[in-house]
Amino acid sequence: MKLPHLALWTAVLLATAGASAEEPERQNYFEDPFLQVTGALAACPKQEGPKITLAEMRAQTHWRAERGTSCYQSGRCRLPNSYLYDKEIIPRVKQAILADGRFTDSSIWVEGQRRWVWLKGCVARPEQVLAVEQLVRNIDDVEAVINQLTVIGR
Repeated sequence: MKLPHLALWTAVLLATAGASAEEPERQNYFEDPFLQVTGALAACPKQEGPKITLAEMRAQTHWRAERGTSCYQSGRCRLPNSYLYDKEIIPRVKQAILADGRFTDSSIWVEGQRRWVWLKGCVARPEQVLAVEQLVRNIDDVEAVINQLTVIGR
């Protein structure tokens, strides 16, 4: 191969490798449930779901299996893995928030992992932050609530 062609191919390979290394594909590899519940606040930024890279998925696989089964082994869960609850819990969380009626002027997303519920997004009034957290804590099978809501008003 002639020197100019070799330099051109080297440049192409380096550019291609750099582009793919900069931004690896992100997916919801574990199918953790993520739903938008309300959407009344236009100023609230859209929340990101549980998307991770393939490398992150591989790194998390072992400890997710370990954490998921430890709940059952300790007698705190009736199902063999705590992640099995999430697909049932998150729709119930959505239903409870909508049925309550106090959060219609908010933009709330919910995410579930191993019986933990993340509340993301924005509310219009400060009292809504703790009110929605308490509501979700009282739902059967919810072990913890991680409240990441922000008050932005209308």
